Amino acid sequence: MYQCDPLSAAAIGVGMVQTGQALDVINTDGCAAAIWQRRPTPSLQSWIDAMDPLLLPQVRVILRPEAVREAVLQACVASGMPNCPERGMLIDDIVAQADIFATLMPSRYQRVRLDVVTTNACRKFHIDAVTARLVCTYRGTGTQYGVGAEPDQIFTVPTGASILLRGTLWPETPRFGLLHRSPPIEGTGETRLILVLDPVHDVEDAV
Repeated sequence: MYQCDPLSAAAIGVGMVQTGQALDVINTDGCAAAIWQRRPTPSLQSWIDAMDPLLLPQVRVILRPEAVREAVLQACVASGMPNCPERGMLIDDIVAQADIFATLMPSRYQRVRLDVVTTNACRKFHIDAVTARLVCTYRGTGTQYGVGAEPDQIFTVPTGASILLRGTLWPETPRFGLLHRSPPIEGTGETRLILVLDPVHDVEDAV
């Protein structure tokens, strides 16, 4: 059974916060990840959930933080996502998260991914080869996490909430042991829309 109980999560090194700025709790000793407990705007969530999956935007790009809005807008236009207030709300939210991430994890560039997922991508528990990574699931089941490669307890981040995770490049010894994965959804008919942000200090090294 999947769960996201704040008290249990705190016991395994996950901080639960109420604002984006408070995600900086990840810099605290013993905090391997932080979850921004956001609640999706009902109208936006209903709109995203009802969207034809073929119209959901996808993009993978490395750019300066100030260029995120244009990149996401162009991805929405390219996918055929309808131009409406909800699309503007989605773009604004992604930009806001990118701005917060740039403050928390200063770097010259960001790697921005909007992925549409229908398979068991990244289904094994793992730690990403980055300093830190922010993941927000706008549609579908959220990221799952636990301690160890085969966790006794599996926690699921609520849809619309954001999780900031330490990666293998985080200066941490010994490593805390918190791992995460994409939820196994293959064959269920579920479609996920996820935002992933990574800090990139030198674009030449990231290519």
